[in-house]
Amino acid sequence: MKSFIPWIGGKSLLAKRIVGMFPDKIDRYIEVFGGGGSVLFYKDSHAPFEVYNDADSQLVNLFRCVKFHREELQKEINSYINSRELFNDMQQWLDMSFFTDIQRAAMFFVTIKTSFGANGRSYSCKPNNLHIDYLEQVEHRLKDGRGVVIEHKDFEDLIKVYDRPNALIYCDPPYHKTEKYYNEKFAEQDHHRLKSCLSNIKGKFVLSYNDDEFIRELYKDYSITPVSRQNNLSTGQFKELIIKNY
Repeated sequence: MKSFIPWIGGKSLLAKRIVGMFPDKIDRYIEVFGGGGSVLFYKDSHAPFEVYNDADSQLVNLFRCVKFHREELQKEINSYINSRELFNDMQQWLDMSFFTDIQRAAMFFVTIKTSFGANGRSYSCKPNNLHIDYLEQVEHRLKDGRGVVIEHKDFEDLIKVYDRPNALIYCDPPYHKTEKYYNEKFAEQDHHRLKSCLSNIKGKFVLSYNDDEFIRELYKDYSITPVSRQNNLSTGQFKELIIKNY
């Protein structure tokens, strides 16, 4: 199934290629920078135990509400209309504490769905339909089996908690020199911190990055596969790297 929410840097166009490079047998799957979850949702299950994580608290709240309060969330989303005025109001309301988690999740979904390039900042002026009927499928995916654990942790803390010899850790961090497009800060030192963390894990990792000399040098001791995809915001191709430690 596809992700239920568009997301900057989403992997819908590369999910098949990325998943095709995963090892055959793993006990647990940890998605460290979950985003819209395109890789997570590409299969009904990657492993008996799965973890979704993201640093964006609004996004994590949305995933948790889909999993635990899907019916109420769907009703809330379906009550909204697509308008610039509402979009602008919601940007202010998202940080107000007197709204419930379900209300904030619905507003966050609407602002992402109706924004230009899913940036959540500028209104897209497109007639996107907000009356959705597919969240039940997402709920089932998040609950099936042992259910997907939904976390809101720093990547290093998360990896330390869930790393095991038979774990697969998939990372899709903010791309180098594009960090400004994300809501959560990710500095130059965080790229080094991620590399240091992944260099000491017990399990296997797959890492997505933009094709950048800094990244190629940082991960020169690992398997690097260049790939390309259609750029969502232009007619050109965007070059990326898939990096593995196996």
